[in-house]
Amino acid sequence: MSPQLTLQTPLELPPADVPAYLEQLWGQDQSSNGNAGAHTFCLLIWQPAWTEQQLIRTGRLSGPITGVQRQELIAAARQAVIEVDLPLSTPPLSATVADALAGLAGETTAEDLRGQHVDASVSSLRPRRLITLAPTLDATQELETLVAAYCPLPEEGGGTAACGDVVVLRGGHDALKRGLGILQPLLPEDLPSWVWWNGNLDEAPDLLRQLAIGPRRLIIDSALGDPVACLDLLAARIDARLAVNDLNWLRLRSWRETLAMVFDPPNRRDALSHVVQLDLDVEGEHPVQGLLLAAWIADRLGWHLNGSQRNEDHSISAEFQRPDGVAVQMRIAPVPMGAPSIHPGQIVGLRLISKPESAPAVCVILCAESGGCMRLEAGGMASMQLLEEVVPVQNQPVEADVARLLEGGHDTTNPLLAAAAPLAAKLLS
Repeated sequence: MSPQLTLQTPLELPPADVPAYLEQLWGQDQSSNGNAGAHTFCLLIWQPAWTEQQLIRTGRLSGPITGVQRQELIAAARQAVIEVDLPLSTPPLSATVADALAGLAGETTAEDLRGQHVDASVSSLRPRRLITLAPTLDATQELETLVAAYCPLPEEGGGTAACGDVVVLRGGHDALKRGLGILQPLLPEDLPSWVWWNGNLDEAPDLLRQLAIGPRRLIIDSALGDPVACLDLLAARIDARLAVNDLNWLRLRSWRETLAMVFDPPNRRDALSHVVQLDLDVEGEHPVQGLLLAAWIADRLGWHLNGSQRNEDHSISAEFQRPDGVAVQMRIAPVPMGAPSIHPGQIVGLRLISKPESAPAVCVILCAESGGCMRLEAGGMASMQLLEEVVPVQNQPVEADVARLLEGGHDTTNPLLAAAAPLAAKLLS
């Protein structure tokens, strides 16, 4: 289902007037219809959409600016990778593309609908309030504050009892920072509040810290930003016992489930105690997803980290020690892809070798639908029992992944992520 616009033309108000206006809006509605708005959750979104803004400014994409990862945007970004002579393996929506476009001429403008373009997967959950921080390319732009009522469409089961509102803060970075004072009265204490940082994690770190204060629940994507910064943020948030949800971890679910299914038959379970080698191939040079999966495997099997290192070919190697004292070698290798995912560093293949003392050696190879298993079959695998599986990789919109997290309503970090992330950070450090 396509995203929807708000059902009311947004009203521009001075920032200081927004809390009182919303209180009056719902107060009038309550007296006339017995409705004080949806009693669900509030979602605060950092929505820079830098690549989309640059594509529109340079005339490579038609407006309006929505902040939604639509197919037209992805296609224009892939074409821009070619035009600005970036490596074909560059993720199309990455900061690298936005930075390259920033150096090109262009003054095309378009209507900015960020915050007003509500994805159906989110609106179906009937949020009480959506607050969008929309930074502009013009760093000197003053703060604009827009407010509108919002209701899900009737075909989604919407009605007056599920209405909410949207608030948009738009302007230059400094103007947005000065406007943060109005946020606290806009987030009711009796409702859970989520912060979705829909951008690079090493971008505006001070602003991120101000927004993601407890007890607000943070949603991030550790595929976006410097890998060290991504994992350090995850580890710090977990250590402070503050709820954090990682979309990059969520996309690992099919890999974890497929690997668990391979070893589910009773005759294969003993092989897990005799693993000697783990190899992971990831798209490009963003290793965080591979590190998270390796850390999850190590934690589940009780391995102890002896040490790790980064190599000249941008791979990462490490040595673990099994509970019985035997060493396990791990390697995460970058693989260039001609048409990479919009999510940097996605896993394309996994190889796990087990050598039981009283049984034939076993080699398990998992590979994504978009890539073959042949690369991982090299290196003496013929003498082993070979098990291969293709992992179904789901390419659903990021908004749908966010909706899955919001629907779960968890106010704590996933315990598997809480165990894996600190170990992944150690592997990279």
